[in-house]
Amino acid sequence: MNILRTILTILWRIWFYILLVLPILVMFPVLVVFSSAERLYPKYYVCARIWAKCILYGMGFYPEIKRMQQLDPKKNYMLVANHTSMIDIMMMLVIIKQPFIFVGKRELAKIPVFGFFYRKTNITVDRNCAKSKQDVVTEARRRLDMGESICIFPEGGVPSDRSLVLDCFKDGAFRLAIAHQIPIVPITFYDNKKRFSYKFVSGSPGKLRVKIHEFITTKGMQPADRKNLRNQTRQVIFEELTKNLEQENPSK
Repeated sequence: MNILRTILTILWRIWFYILLVLPILVMFPVLVVFSSAERLYPKYYVCARIWAKCILYGMGFYPEIKRMQQLDPKKNYMLVANHTSMIDIMMMLVIIKQPFIFVGKRELAKIPVFGFFYRKTNITVDRNCAKSKQDVVTEARRRLDMGESICIFPEGGVPSDRSLVLDCFKDGAFRLAIAHQIPIVPITFYDNKKRFSYKFVSGSPGKLRVKIHEFITTKGMQPADRKNLRNQTRQVIFEELTKNLEQENPSK
């Protein structure tokens, strides 16, 4: 039985990579056009959301979203969430209807087909290169000046320790939010790690719960407030994850 389950899980994982590429190939001509100019990005974003839904529902996942506050389509935001899985990207696209730009690691641009459009439409960073990090800040400022929202996973990557509830947050997202006086939108993904972790032979279809918390205002904040804002945001997500773990494991 365990061998059969392992085989089925491997096939299910392979299906994920097929789903990752297949919708892009189907929409390829449209994606090329919509990714060719920044003014067309809202149309590209609609296609990106279709792609994300194809993957999530095709894998047997179904998002359950709890919204404590609605985003105003006329405003821009700094979106931050805990990062535990490859499906975090798809989840973010599904739950946020308003177009935004990802700031993410450059390694994702190496994924065939997907990486081509990821590189063209998002901001990539080489975390081992100081110049790359500075270029990211410059480009993120430019996109925020254009009125676009930004999504950053402030842990800076998926923690190698799978038992870690939430890693330390880096400053970038909070520095940018204060500089542009835009709200922080804390987002908690409860089930992504359990349903689809980076361990290959693991996971299962099922519900993916997510909570969009009350926004944290940055109005009147100064650069010196960055650390407090970072800690406040992390605490919101950490407490939510801890409370969920206690509910799932009441005896511990």
